[in-house]
Amino acid sequence: MPASADSAAENKSYYIAGTAFAAPGLAPGLYVVSTPIGNLRDITVRALETLAAADRVLCEDTRMSARLLDHYGIRARKEPLHEHNERARAEAIVAAIAAGEAVALISDAGTPLVSDPGFPLVRAVREAGLAVFAVPGASALLSALAIAGLPSDAFGFHGFLPPKQAARSKALTELASRRETLVFYESPRRLAATLAAMSESFGETREAAVALELTKRFERLYRAPLAELAAQFAAEDTKGEAVILVAGAPETVPAAADWQAALAAALAEMPLRAAVDQVSGDFGVKRREVYNAALARQRSS
Repeated sequence: MPASADSAAENKSYYIAGTAFAAPGLAPGLYVVSTPIGNLRDITVRALETLAAADRVLCEDTRMSARLLDHYGIRARKEPLHEHNERARAEAIVAAIAAGEAVALISDAGTPLVSDPGFPLVRAVREAGLAVFAVPGASALLSALAIAGLPSDAFGFHGFLPPKQAARSKALTELASRRETLVFYESPRRLAATLAAMSESFGETREAAVALELTKRFERLYRAPLAELAAQFAAEDTKGEAVILVAGAPETVPAAADWQAALAAALAEMPLRAAVDQVSGDFGVKRREVYNAALARQRSS
């Protein structure tokens, strides 16, 4: 027997503190929905409306997502979409959206695609010329950055480092001179080893922070030089994924004698402006300072 209009409307609703709210209809498309990273109250009304109204909800783990959906009384059609099946399923999901479906995509926690599945599907939907909508919300990356007390005007997110020691050390060495705050995710079982590797690659005194259990009852953040953090976490067990934030490399001031010697050599081989541009770029010295030094050298010669 087909569902009645009343039962269909009931299935497109959500509950807050026992009160039911009808979810408005959605335009066809893929809705990338952020979900809480720990505290179930950290969800937007728009996210609840979207999850309730969607024709299907794609979940990284349907069992994990059921906890959130059940909490808000959302009767969604849940389907798994994870790293092992997302490429194989993309074509069928694109076809469903093209046929008029509104499909929601969520991960176990936080914003999909940020070290979570979803990129192949989003790309496939975009390439098919179909709509993709952002339903923003919680993110462990941004939450940790906001409370760490490290510079946030420029940062780089590098997700999970390679688990093998050699590959991890190589990746960290390539990042050692970056000036922006560096942000990583790490599993509890590799946290101590990763902090030790960072201390070796970035230097023992480089300031860093480790955020744990964000938004949960035992949320905590530790900030200290990398050597201290490595020693601390080598001696204790950790539960839950961590966010590691590392301050950017300190600015290095080149010795005046070095860049002036390079300027003299450059002036002997090329025009003044070209020599100034080359030395300024190579040494990170202000162009005006190099230009004035070049003029003074020409006048004295």
